[in-house]
Amino acid sequence: MNFTHTEDRRMLADTLDRYLADQYPIDTRHAIVASGRGHSPTHWQTLAELGTLAALFDEAHGGYGGTGFDLAVVFEALGRGLVIEPVLHSAVLAGSALAHAGNADQLGLLGRIMDGSLIATLAHEEPTSHYALQRVGTQARREGDHYVIDGHKAVVGHADQAGLLIVSARTDGALDDADGLSLFLVEAGTPGLSLQAYNNIDGTRAAEVQLSAVRVPATALLGAEGQALATLEHATGRGVLALCAESLGAMEVVKQQTIEYLQTRKQFGKVIGSFQALQHRMASLLIEIEQARSAVINAAGALDADRLSRERALSAAKYSIGRIGTLVAEECIQLHGGIGMTWELPMPHYAKRLVMINHQLGDDDHHLARFIALGSSH
Repeated sequence: MNFTHTEDRRMLADTLDRYLADQYPIDTRHAIVASGRGHSPTHWQTLAELGTLAALFDEAHGGYGGTGFDLAVVFEALGRGLVIEPVLHSAVLAGSALAHAGNADQLGLLGRIMDGSLIATLAHEEPTSHYALQRVGTQARREGDHYVIDGHKAVVGHADQAGLLIVSARTDGALDDADGLSLFLVEAGTPGLSLQAYNNIDGTRAAEVQLSAVRVPATALLGAEGQALATLEHATGRGVLALCAESLGAMEVVKQQTIEYLQTRKQFGKVIGSFQALQHRMASLLIEIEQARSAVINAAGALDADRLSRERALSAAKYSIGRIGTLVAEECIQLHGGIGMTWELPMPHYAKRLVMINHQLGDDDHHLARFIALGSSH
């Protein structure tokens, strides 16, 4: 397998890195978080114009990428820049679900997602789902030429800024059944849809979503009724890879910042990087980060493989990233000492994002158990 990036990917990565370094410093990010919107319309539009969103879709759907390595390149850059724009939720989770199961009319929405004029989000996780894709308590029942949806969705990314929510609901079966899940397109402002929005600990935006007798036309059904689990697995798998790559990009930044600090901070008349104990700790981190990089490459390469190989590679990567990302966050804060916790320094904001990524779309415990279960079913 050839792991060398194409010229287009290298150009996109370079363009993104330059733009984010020049226009998206930590103070700009702080201002966006404080605005209460969770994203900057200006930066969001610029990211779309740079081709960032279109790179996440294949040519058949109007994009120019869409492979695992395209996702990895984009999200590594976003991780390095500590970007909080809704790329994951709109272009990857919601966009992948639409591309996977949409009919001709629904696929027409992808152009608006790629040009940034429509923010979409996937409203799937629930307070009691514990990362299990099939555990859905939200109910949808057919009434004539409409569906009526009732339920509660938790920690839905950028839901208060989204014009479209893709909502999972059970049209048949019991709570944990694999069959009986359906997806519905619900426009923002639909009667019965209410949101309670908030900032997460890392500054990203989310909301609790309540659906109380939300009526949508039958044409809002995405894919076949009762057969949404495959689409959810597809979209979530791409989201897992994106998160892993984002974490890797963030790790690279905090690694470099920590090395520079160890080479300049002096104690007892010497730079602290000359102390053997700190050298050993930093060397261990470098090895762990390279292991994380290998896991991301493996997952990106397996994204279009058979289901078992793909899902095992994704869970292996998410487990490794969750464990290593948390370790890197903790160690780099400690190696900086007290200054590592100051608001003005980017370090703690990267650390919070690394810890948060571990808990999105399944934490390290969940994916370790899933990896083992997938292996035993082989």
